[in-house]
Amino acid sequence: MKKLNALLTMCFGLILASTIQAQTPGVNDAELKGYYAFSFNGMTTGGSGASTPFATVGRFTADGAGNLTNGELDANGVGAMEKAVAQTFTGTYSIGADNRGVMSLNIPGGGTLAFAMMANGNAKLVEIDAGGGHGTVGSGTVERADTTAYGTAKIMGNYAFGVAGLDQSNNRTAIAGRFTADGSGMLSNGAADANQSGTFTTLNVFVASYMVTDTATGRGVINLPALLGGAPQNLDYVFYVVNAGKLFAMEMDAVSPLTPLLNGMVLQQQTPVGGFSSTSLNGNTVMYLTGRTICPGGANAAPNVLAGLLSTNGVGVANLTYDQNCGGGSSSSTGVAGTYAVTSNGRAAFRLGGGYIAAYLVSSNQAFFIVPDGSVLFGFGEAQAAGSFTNTAVTGTYAGLAETPAALGVSIFSGEFTANGAIPTGNITGTEDIGAPSGPTLGASVNATYSISSSPTNGRGTMVVTSGSGGSAVVYVISPSKFVVVSLSDPNPAVLSFEQ
Repeated sequence: MKKLNALLTMCFGLILASTIQAQTPGVNDAELKGYYAFSFNGMTTGGSGASTPFATVGRFTADGAGNLTNGELDANGVGAMEKAVAQTFTGTYSIGADNRGVMSLNIPGGGTLAFAMMANGNAKLVEIDAGGGHGTVGSGTVERADTTAYGTAKIMGNYAFGVAGLDQSNNRTAIAGRFTADGSGMLSNGAADANQSGTFTTLNVFVASYMVTDTATGRGVINLPALLGGAPQNLDYVFYVVNAGKLFAMEMDAVSPLTPLLNGMVLQQQTPVGGFSSTSLNGNTVMYLTGRTICPGGANAAPNVLAGLLSTNGVGVANLTYDQNCGGGSSSSTGVAGTYAVTSNGRAAFRLGGGYIAAYLVSSNQAFFIVPDGSVLFGFGEAQAAGSFTNTAVTGTYAGLAETPAALGVSIFSGEFTANGAIPTGNITGTEDIGAPSGPTLGASVNATYSISSSPTNGRGTMVVTSGSGGSAVVYVISPSKFVVVSLSDPNPAVLSFEQ
């Protein structure tokens, strides 16, 4: 989605797009139709094995017949040619019989993306036009947009937000917080927690501003005060409206040690009458977090990934079971006991087994999470649906994605997968498209077995990949329509999300 002067890469992308379209004729193009917003997180490499961060947010209109119109995107990265401000584009796409597709954006340098459709008309995507150690790799999401929300007055009420990313040296930063939007461009009652390379800061009160600057595209800007370690500069974000309750936001300032490239979401809080309280956490939350650090025994920074089940009782008592993979070294912790407290604006503080986690609630049992550790663990937690989950909860067809990759070595894929729900051992088969600096791998077959239990940790299970290089993983079920997976053996892990 960048390489604004890379002619050879552009030519490669055009050839690749033609090849993929031939393999997957557009028999299901009607599945992508209407107005969409998108968000993408990735990395750019110039062939040396090193990388710098890259991100983009934007929107387009799909006609259901393979054409993209009215496209617009903003991009940011370390190189001058990686930056774009309200860049217009058109494009084409093709969706095959298995609901996998390819999208080609007509932007300087080209942008070729493989994607997997979901039942709700949204899609999960990866970039697939890198080759020979040069180009951009990464993943993102495409979601239906509500054009009636393209106005400043529509963005009103209480919101939680979470953004994360890297600076030009790949030092990681994350911010989680909340504010109140007045519908006329002012943000008040702001609060945030930031972790910049292990330096943790809490800001209890701030004011800021925002505006939808283009009511035709849903593009807008947010200006936040200095949130990182007391640095004096403001943080300027561009956003694209998904709907009145959701924005895709990206830091648009020049990337530097003080202004890392951050990308994430703004979500409307479902604030109870009288405000949030401890009763807003009363049940199970599946949390999945990503960080980046030099792991024990490692020489270079690698992804640090965690998924777990957080149980709360509504009166301040919490319990956490989680699985973690830092650079290939996996660990599990069961029944970590602790306490929590929630303020009326939705900020929650957890003390679990001697550790500390901050969170900002979006709704009951749903929140952005941030950890004051050296790897800058950050992510999201979703309320686990009611019921006892076993293999039968993972049944049907799912779109899968490697979320927010934190290193070039991550296997960054999107694909379509089918699970049979068999007991005692279920089977998953699928086809995935992988973007890598060396070049894409398209239409790769995937086979795995899984076993999920309702006890002692509801919806936790194991998975064994029996295709390719294989490997073991852990599964946490959010609901019958969504689950997340974390590898226990991959030296470059990511959170893998699967959604019907």
